[in-house]
Amino acid sequence: MNSKSTSSLGSNGSGPSKEGTPVRYNDVSTHVSRDIKLDYGNVLLVPGKMTSVTSRKLVNLICRMDFERTDDSYYEGIPIMAANMDGVGSFDMADALIRHRIFTCLAKMHSEENLVKFFSGDPQRRNYCAVTVGLRHQDREKFRHVHQRSGPIKFACLDVANGHTQRFVSFLEDFRSEFPDVVIIAGNVVTPEQTEILAKAGADLVKVGIGGGSVCETRIKTGVGYPQFSAVLECGQAAREAGARIVADGGCTCPGDVAKALAAGSSFVMLGGMFAGHKEGGGRIITRRFNTGEINGEGKPLLKESRFVEFYGMSSQIANDKHFDGLQPWKTSEGREVLLPFKPSIDETVQDLLGGLRSTCTYLGAENLIDLPQQAKFVQCHDTHNRVFEDSPISDHSISSMLI
Repeated sequence: MNSKSTSSLGSNGSGPSKEGTPVRYNDVSTHVSRDIKLDYGNVLLVPGKMTSVTSRKLVNLICRMDFERTDDSYYEGIPIMAANMDGVGSFDMADALIRHRIFTCLAKMHSEENLVKFFSGDPQRRNYCAVTVGLRHQDREKFRHVHQRSGPIKFACLDVANGHTQRFVSFLEDFRSEFPDVVIIAGNVVTPEQTEILAKAGADLVKVGIGGGSVCETRIKTGVGYPQFSAVLECGQAAREAGARIVADGGCTCPGDVAKALAAGSSFVMLGGMFAGHKEGGGRIITRRFNTGEINGEGKPLLKESRFVEFYGMSSQIANDKHFDGLQPWKTSEGREVLLPFKPSIDETVQDLLGGLRSTCTYLGAENLIDLPQQAKFVQCHDTHNRVFEDSPISDHSISSMLI
């Protein structure tokens, strides 16, 4: 073998790379955590003993949160956030959720003029909406101008896919220095160590979660991530010790998962797919026909029209084409593109979600949602619910599979 071959290795487990930099191999076993890490689907909440909460309607879901780093800044509402995604973080969605006292992180691509107009309207929008800011210079400039033109913006969401970089930490520190009175939501991360770093750099709320979103393929394309329930437990503890809070972002498939995230110590839960599919989200509505499997009186196949809403991850091919001049040659798509059944009423979705949270509180004996973590006990399990009818011939899933 040629002694200069890039594949040759010395006895110390190292060899020259293509650029001449030694490649070193460590004992992989020393880098594998043997602790069991869990997702929401691996745990259940345990009912409390002789609880005194007799009715769901007695449960108070409104929480007040004060932020240590910002004078006189607080949030008072339900601790749920609509994600800053296309199809979710729209102005119409924000206004619809404000009625329920639910928070929205606005999508990153809203123009400066539209943001100024939005925040110059209903004053409640400042209390329930965050402007999303990326790492690009023009994103920060846009926030600065909106902050000056429409009056002070109360919340900012500093959003990157990978919050584990020095560049992001430096950006966060600079942003905190320039805007000391803004409540900063920053992420995403999945380790206690990086949660602490972001908290010390100036984040009031650290966004926790990588790869768990319904239209995210980061774990598939990169192999990177962390089971979300364990991430919430571990990062939440680290944030509290550093004087901050966390937002559980990703992995929720149902109201019960939202309850688990809050009970595990997350101050907010961010939802994308669970809020997608509504007209308020602004996604493209598509009409399709499908075969019902039945026939009409003339013996012909009975067809039915249904409406769907386009929804996609913000690292998907369609998002890159729409916002970033296409997918650059050094990148790959890390997001799915899906069609969701059109949901006519955001109010029904919210009722289902909040009704589930109220029931959680009654089972655990928490009169107020903010007391849920103190009442929570979890049990590890292999499955969380009966799935016998999930593949029923008349289920929504099977009907959508018959699209023509």
